[in-house]
Amino acid sequence: MPRKLKPGLPTREDILRFIESSREPAGKREIAKAFAIRGPDKVLLKALLKDMADEGLIDIGPGRAFHKYGGLPKVTVLRVADADGGSVFAVPERWEADGPPPRVRVVERGKRSALGVGDRILARIEEAGQGHVAHPIRRLEKVEEEIIGVLAADTGPGGKPMLWLRSVDKRNRREWPVHEAGGAQAGDLVLATLGGKAPRQNARVTERLADPFAPRALSLIAIHKYGLPHIFGEEVISEAERVAKLSLEDPRREDLTHLPIVAIDPRDARDHDDAIWAEPDADPVNAGGYRAVVAIADVSFYVRPGGALDKEARKRGNSVYFPDQVVPMLPHVLSSGVCSLKQDQDRAALACHLTIDKKGKVTGWRFSRARVRLTANIAYEDAQAMIDRGDAPQHLTQLWAAWRLLAKARATRSPLELDLPERQVMLDDKGRISEIRVRERLDAHRLVEDFMIAANVAAAKALEAKKSPVMYRVHEPPAREKLVALKEFLSTYDMNFALGQVITPATFNQLLERFEEPDERQRMMEQLLRTQTQAYYSPVNAGHFGLALGSYGHFTSPIRRYADLLVHRALVAAWDLEAPKPRDKAISPVTALSKEDGAAFPRTGEVISQAERRAMEAERETIDRYVAAYLAEHIGDVMQTRITGVQNFGFFAQVEGLGGDGLVPVSTLGDEYYRWDEKAQSLTGEESGTIFQSGMRIELRLVDANPLTGSLAFALPDAPQGGDYLPMGRTGRTRPGAKRGRGSSPPSGKEPPPAGLKRRGKHLVGKRGRPSNIRHQSR
Repeated sequence: MPRKLKPGLPTREDILRFIESSREPAGKREIAKAFAIRGPDKVLLKALLKDMADEGLIDIGPGRAFHKYGGLPKVTVLRVADADGGSVFAVPERWEADGPPPRVRVVERGKRSALGVGDRILARIEEAGQGHVAHPIRRLEKVEEEIIGVLAADTGPGGKPMLWLRSVDKRNRREWPVHEAGGAQAGDLVLATLGGKAPRQNARVTERLADPFAPRALSLIAIHKYGLPHIFGEEVISEAERVAKLSLEDPRREDLTHLPIVAIDPRDARDHDDAIWAEPDADPVNAGGYRAVVAIADVSFYVRPGGALDKEARKRGNSVYFPDQVVPMLPHVLSSGVCSLKQDQDRAALACHLTIDKKGKVTGWRFSRARVRLTANIAYEDAQAMIDRGDAPQHLTQLWAAWRLLAKARATRSPLELDLPERQVMLDDKGRISEIRVRERLDAHRLVEDFMIAANVAAAKALEAKKSPVMYRVHEPPAREKLVALKEFLSTYDMNFALGQVITPATFNQLLERFEEPDERQRMMEQLLRTQTQAYYSPVNAGHFGLALGSYGHFTSPIRRYADLLVHRALVAAWDLEAPKPRDKAISPVTALSKEDGAAFPRTGEVISQAERRAMEAERETIDRYVAAYLAEHIGDVMQTRITGVQNFGFFAQVEGLGGDGLVPVSTLGDEYYRWDEKAQSLTGEESGTIFQSGMRIELRLVDANPLTGSLAFALPDAPQGGDYLPMGRTGRTRPGAKRGRGSSPPSGKEPPPAGLKRRGKHLVGKRGRPSNIRHQSR
């Protein structure tokens, strides 16, 4: 518990404000001077600063200077992560706070030579809007760079056998000679460091990860690439095992075990956060309406603020779901054990009680800590089948009747209706791919979604009513530049789009309705998706544009999202739902949100938003790797695809029903010039008039599929084999002095030319020596 302050000492808030506003690094000496602390009081200040560090409020950086925990020191060492398009972004080299390191924009001035990826700088940090900018003080000596790759056996200079490291990042097609293998062999997936200077860099293996084609290897690549915390420490496991034994006996915990509550989830669900119940409201005032309960796992009862479990959960931010495994936010004894709502087992829940009128409007709500006992865990498909057959039990038919009211209110609200398919990878008992399919969208899915939305809105409003901190789920309206791009896109259909109008989700829904032809509708849907902003977590409410809601918090998935756990704690604090003190003195007696944690919501929102983006990228890349592995046995086959994007160097296409974008370089489309229309997202042959346009369905031949990078490559069915096209992921290599053959990778240490172009000396040229067969059209 935080120690009490001696009168005259600064408060925690005073110290935080000083550290954040100070133009110079603020150490203990600077803080003492600022608050005129002398003599014995300096000992008390030192203890207070230690408490603040233990509470996760501050951290210590270079020179023993303090900074806000999860923030950046005033002066720190950065490593350049991206230097493309004229902008340079870097990440802190030392980052021990929860969540992924922030990206910092580097402001370069003067005659200092341009920074490149991997460069290290000592920089002065300034806050700018929602992020930071860095002003370089001096460039530092480079250190070894870490990379994940697969070892391949080949020959080096003079025909000597040697190993080469091939990156598993599809954006990096380079290869490096291996200086030290560390016992790893050809074919192994390894973690390595790069030493030396380009183009003479070499690799040193630091860890053998797995056989790249063994079960779980594809998700392991993403885990290491994105630095996902995936191993729980002993202290975390020990605390989880202790809290798992907590008793549910509490006279204040509402007994809902008599209600036939059900959980409707995917058949392959690893955990069960939520369960639902509804019945007609007996109150004549609400004739035709329903009472409902959305029961959510009471994770805040088990994961208490400030403990090892809490710190680990905050660091992870969320669970990450791969086809072959889950990297949970909480240890399995909690996530798939006592927190998971299961049939015929008493479970702790935070219950949202809803009153729904006959028009589907939620007219009342209350929250309670409860004990529930599920009647059933049902898969979406099974629940839907029972309803469709007409033999569903009463508790399901009543649930469906209540949902139809919510659906009616949803239609009136008119949220954004984008039908985005979700790929599902099915594995057999040995971890091999048995099938990849698109999840079917059922009314059962919509039912659960609408009840969860109702509970999330109620949670946000319940906290607003108490003037409590809220961790909102924010989805801002599209930015003007995105709307300008949409206007230009629609102009290619001779459709006008007024930029001055009030933009709502209904505006976009009405646009979609004007596209009846499936290909064009899909194309429009993808354009609208590109128009949207990325959702994030914040204590500042900016509404949820996509759902057409003014207040929206995440409350319904605390097993797998830290944001929801914070909302639970806030509800406990605001509505006086604190649990009794546990008998085990090692377990914190507090389950409610503290004032300090509430004050830290702005930074916490940034941290968990970054963790969410990290998880999404890791999950998406892993699915792409599985798709590539599935298609690797079909190289040479002609398959039905759909064009998903068009650029000046070619177009990307996706296999229907499977996904996985693959490139068709413009150099493989023939000898004529192709005109690129950026607004219309199309390539048009000047001689033939052939058009390749985003959204088109087209047959293509699969040329390459690389499971390790997740990359695919296509060509037209009648395109000649080889040519200028370099398949991604091929194993050939050109060593110094050798000629490059068709279908080979670029020489080690050299960046490949853009697709469709070749090198001639220092210049890039198109086929037959022409500058390029692309002309850029801008209307």
